[in-house]
Amino acid sequence: MAKYREQYRRAQEAHQQMEQRIEESCRRTGHGRPVTRREFLGRGLIAGTSTVLLPSLGMMVNRAHAACEIGDAVAGGPLGAGKIPFLAIDQGGGANIAGSNIMVGGAGGQTDFLPDDAYETLGLPSAISPSNVGVNTDFGLAMHPNSALLRGMQDKTSAATRANVNGTIIPARSENDTGNNPHNPMYGIARAGANGEFVVSTGTRNSESGGRSRAPDYMISAELGPTRVSNRNEAVGLSGGEADGFPSATVATATQILAQLKLGAIDEATATEELIQCGYDKSLATFGSPILPSDLDPEADAILTNIFPNGEISNDGDFRKAAATMKVIVNGFGGVGTMEYGGRDYHQNPRPETDGKDFKIGQILGASLEYAAQLNKPLMVYLFSDGAVVADRNNPEDDGNGTTKFRWRSDNSQRASSAIFVYSPNNTAAAIMRNGAASQQLGAFKTDGTIDTNSSPYANSVVTLAELVVLNYLALHGEAGNFAGALGNPTLGANPGMEHIAFNSIV
Repeated sequence: MAKYREQYRRAQEAHQQMEQRIEESCRRTGHGRPVTRREFLGRGLIAGTSTVLLPSLGMMVNRAHAACEIGDAVAGGPLGAGKIPFLAIDQGGGANIAGSNIMVGGAGGQTDFLPDDAYETLGLPSAISPSNVGVNTDFGLAMHPNSALLRGMQDKTSAATRANVNGTIIPARSENDTGNNPHNPMYGIARAGANGEFVVSTGTRNSESGGRSRAPDYMISAELGPTRVSNRNEAVGLSGGEADGFPSATVATATQILAQLKLGAIDEATATEELIQCGYDKSLATFGSPILPSDLDPEADAILTNIFPNGEISNDGDFRKAAATMKVIVNGFGGVGTMEYGGRDYHQNPRPETDGKDFKIGQILGASLEYAAQLNKPLMVYLFSDGAVVADRNNPEDDGNGTTKFRWRSDNSQRASSAIFVYSPNNTAAAIMRNGAASQQLGAFKTDGTIDTNSSPYANSVVTLAELVVLNYLALHGEAGNFAGALGNPTLGANPGMEHIAFNSIV
């Protein structure tokens, strides 16, 4: 009992300190008392706790008691909710995905090739149309053999990793070069059960989605919102370390801190003692070992520094935020992570420059898959951009890698697509897909090189596209039947047909 009373005393002190910080913040900013987690983060009062103050005592108590269910947890068990880690790569500005990178075809799928002049609008001269040079299937999904995205993915992956990757491309239009597209499914993925030990979700940008594109309004929930993680300091801060104004701690202590911050709504000492001891017991039963701030440091991770050698994490801003996000999400410290990469407004820019950006995104995508493989964990990566581009068939130029392609001429939402890649430690590329090659393209392009907006319900609806990603995330767990339960009243319908599901269960 003496131990519990000491924990209660510390809880009271922590609560008093937080109240003082809140009062100082109110005086300094002239704003009222913060209520939502986002307001606490925005004022710098917290940095990295998943749920700090909840809207009501009832919700807090329910969650606290749910957290007490230790069940069959064993030392060394998985962090977070045990769901497949999810990464979103948000390319701001209207990058190319279809044709020059990932193959698109007609109603028959990726290899139902379009006429050569259609692929010319997607940046490919007839000499390198897929009907003349074929496709590459190193990652299961058919890609153009001269794709810069493909080269980047190959650069960061082993052959063994590639053998257990597959995916699908989704022809779907979105508005050009704007953050108003509700592209990001991160809240829906969280609603589907993704969670982390310290945070539900992360993002590399201070926005409601953690990236450039918005999330569908109806999916948004303040308590699921992203914590910014764009570098090693922000990743380390999730441990409840110095970034929060508290000393570095074990998982057990971090759990106590989370409880302490919630205690303002609890008066009974016995309830306080129960919640603190419960969190402590769960931490020890589940993990059996401390989690130190260094455990969240990407630069202290030998696997990551091998994937990103020669100081790439510390010297390259794009790799820095990718490595920090991977470290947090793939290891289960967070459940959902968004990485935003701007400057993808490709039109009128030299092809070597735009292909160079595709190569970098490919490296980040490939590194994510390789990191998951080396940790023996499954992973889902969603690649998207706001709008797309159309090529100038009168402006051929070297792509910077010895291949002649067409320069991008202007934004063009009718040539957009998104893509999903999945890595499974236990399934070969073929076993990942529900219906083989037929599942590798959901929707279709027309013979003029534009999206057939009648080919799917999501071809002309970005909200429905985000729902489709959530549906397929659930399907990877064998839980597609929970789709309506996770999203409520999705526009895709409570029971979407199997034709919208690309993947088998892999867990």
